[in-house]
Amino acid sequence: MKVTLYPEFTHRKSLRDAASHVLIEIGRADERVVVLDADLALSTKTIRFGQMFPERFFDMGISEQNMMGVAAGLAAAGKKAVAATFAAFATGQCYNVIRQSIAYAHHDVTIYATHAGISVGGDGATHQMLEDIGLMRMLPNMWVFAPADATEMGPVLKAAVGRDGPAYVRCGRSDEPILFERYEEFEVGKALTLTDPGSDVTVCSTGSMTRYAVEAVEALRKDGIDAGHLHFPTIKPLDADALRAAADASGCLVTAEEHNVIGGFGSACLEALSEGDPVPLHRVGTSDTFGESGGGQALMDKYGLSTGHIEQAARRVMARR
Repeated sequence: MKVTLYPEFTHRKSLRDAASHVLIEIGRADERVVVLDADLALSTKTIRFGQMFPERFFDMGISEQNMMGVAAGLAAAGKKAVAATFAAFATGQCYNVIRQSIAYAHHDVTIYATHAGISVGGDGATHQMLEDIGLMRMLPNMWVFAPADATEMGPVLKAAVGRDGPAYVRCGRSDEPILFERYEEFEVGKALTLTDPGSDVTVCSTGSMTRYAVEAVEALRKDGIDAGHLHFPTIKPLDADALRAAADASGCLVTAEEHNVIGGFGSACLEALSEGDPVPLHRVGTSDTFGESGGGQALMDKYGLSTGHIEQAARRVMARR
C-alpha cells in the first residue's frame, strides 16, 4: 500500500467525523447501503447520514442486540447494512447475536464501533472497551480494522462496507493527529511500512497507537537505534508475511495497541510468528485490567500506552535477542 505521511502532526481530526462523511459518500454511490444506530447517532456522527438519507437510516433506540438482528435481516434482504454504536455495546452487549446472525450467516453487515479503548476517558471502565479486538477476531468470517487517523478511515470504511460479508471497524472518541496526507491505494490485509524494518527492532502498531509509535521510532533512531515501523490497519486478515519479514530483519518486535494485551493485536502477531520463526516480542497495551474515569491522555500515560512506553519496550526486547 502507498501513503504519504505528514512531516509533523500539527492537525487533528475525529475519525467519527471522517466516517460520517465517508458513509454519505458510500450511500450516494450505492442505494443498497443502510445505516442503523442505537440512540447514539449524535455521538457516532451517523446522524449526518440520517439527515441525508432519512429513508435509509434507522435509529433503533437503546436496543443494541435488536439492532444487530435487524441489520442481519436487512442484509439478508439484499441491503448493505452498517450498524453503529459504542464499542462496549457493539461487541460485549451483542456478541451472541453477532456470532449467530451475522458472522455464522456471513451476512453483509459492517459493525462500526466508536469510543473504543481507554482514551474514552471520563466515561469510565464500563465504556472503555479493551476486549473488542479479541472478541471480533475470533469470529470466523469477520474482518477486523483499526484505522489510525481520519485519512485512513475513508479507505478502511469503504473496504469494510464494500465487502460481501461481515466486518468490524473500530475507532476511538478523541480527535487524533492526521498522520497520512493522502492514500494512493489501500489493500485489505496489508501492513504499511512507515519506516523500513530496522536491524535492531521493528515496532508494529495498529489504530490510535500508531501515532505514538511514529514518535517512539523517531526517538529511537535519534539515539542510534535502527528501528523500523509497520502499521496494521487490518488486524484480520493479518499481514503475516510482513510481520515475519520484519522479524527476520530485526530479530525482535514490539506491538502497540489500545487494547488488552490478552487476545488482541499483539496476541495475533505472536500466534502468526509462533508458526514460523518466533523472535522475542513485547506487547504494549493494557495489562489485563479495567480502566477508570479520567482524562484521556492521562489514562493513556497511566496504563502504559504512550510514546515513552513504546521506547522502553523496544529497549527491553532488544536485550532479549
